Amino acid sequence: MRYTGRVNASCTVDDLGQKQFEVRVWGEAPFDHERTYTLSAKDDNSAAEEGLRLFCDEMECLRDAEAKED
Repeated sequence: MRYTGRVNASCTVDDLGQKQFEVRVWGEAPFDHERTYTLSAKDDNSAAEEGLRLFCDEMECLRDAEAKED
């Protein structure tokens, strides 16, 4: 059965200086993966938003790839 629900995820952001941030994102089942992104952003909130967007995009691609295999 194909899962079509939302990707629920959380993140933490570490300021690396010079507008560089390390964003660690983890998802809830069935997207229970973890990713770390190093991003340039104007502030930590923008970095968090971009990290979550990247994670959700990746999880949706994984979901769609698995659905094609079924």
